[in-house]
Amino acid sequence: MDVNQAKQEHLLALKVMRLTKPTLFTNLPVTCEDRDLPGDLFSQLMREDPSTIKGAENLMLGEMLTLPQNFGNIFLGETFSSYISVHNDSSQVVKDILVKADLQTSSQRLNLSASNSAVAELKPDCCIDDVIHHEVKEIGTHILVCAVSYTSQYGEKLYFRKFFKFQVLKPLDVKTKFYNAETDEVFLEAQIQNITTSPMFMEKVSLEPSMMYNVTELNMGTSRDTEECTFGKMSYLQPMDTRQYLYCLKPKPEYAEKAGVIKGVTVIGKLDIVWKTNLGERGRLQTSQLQRMAPGYGDIRLSLEVIPDTVNLEEPFDLICKITNCSSERTMDLVLEMCNTASIHWCGTSGRKLGKLGPAASLSLPLTLFSSVQGLQSISGLRLKDTFLKRTYEYDDIAQVCVICPYQSNEH
Repeated sequence: MDVNQAKQEHLLALKVMRLTKPTLFTNLPVTCEDRDLPGDLFSQLMREDPSTIKGAENLMLGEMLTLPQNFGNIFLGETFSSYISVHNDSSQVVKDILVKADLQTSSQRLNLSASNSAVAELKPDCCIDDVIHHEVKEIGTHILVCAVSYTSQYGEKLYFRKFFKFQVLKPLDVKTKFYNAETDEVFLEAQIQNITTSPMFMEKVSLEPSMMYNVTELNMGTSRDTEECTFGKMSYLQPMDTRQYLYCLKPKPEYAEKAGVIKGVTVIGKLDIVWKTNLGERGRLQTSQLQRMAPGYGDIRLSLEVIPDTVNLEEPFDLICKITNCSSERTMDLVLEMCNTASIHWCGTSGRKLGKLGPAASLSLPLTLFSSVQGLQSISGLRLKDTFLKRTYEYDDIAQVCVICPYQSNEH
């Protein structure tokens, strides 16, 4: 605590108290079996205890509330509330009282006072009260600086201040993973762990996408024609428990059609997490903008637009490929070559000219093939040759299909 000039007795007294909600009273029930020596004595004492819940005396939680006995923990995302009171302990009338409350963090200093105007006078045994609120957005050391300036009845200007230091802790541990799909979709897995000592009710966990993406939440299940959260109706997260949330991001059409726009490091969006603890204290945490490294496709990208999941053995099926010139400078003159594998056989002429493909342009290419082997088969054997640079691009394992035999009998 800082001391103003030389130590002196001030006419005013400053009190600062943190405002927190009470907690439920807990007790430790002591029980025994009926045939034991105490018999029904312990049960009778618990029934007579005013702090227990009638009809549920064996529960540790009671019906009474306990006022906070200490400062407690403050977590990132919660709202810090404090009661500030300046009392006139003297027998004099004090004038021009100005109470200022600042919150000092590692990066900034915030003024939390509701009013910056001075009070004209304060009579003996009277007080000035104020309640401040602040949503905590930084972890680490915080210092609440309360300064009081006033003028005595003799015209002497006096000033003092007090410091209150507290630590802001991290309530959640958030880890993210990105999975890139061949269809330009990005899957985000968010692992959220409760690292506090009390359970949380997860009110909302959502992803706010950037301007380039649309997001689909994959945390809902279908049950009897109704959508229900996969974690149930009451979404509680116990201390040290971890939960996974999954989201699918798809580029908006105006960005997906432009080759090369989504490449390198791109901004995906940010997570917005809202929770409640104990008696409904609300907390909110927003992550910084999540970034991922877009996969590099080289000069030419080949992707599949249409492909069946299941096909019949030795029956032709169709797929549609999309070929994109990822170069932003040069035009390509492409030739398509199709190489058969042990299980996949292409239908059509190999060495077909596809023509010129300009920078950032793309074309759709329908192809026909069939499989001679049952089971899960990998589609391979496509080659694109750029006649300008005499360079060949090989595409193997571009997709998989399940090949079944339609004539196989189910009878044994």
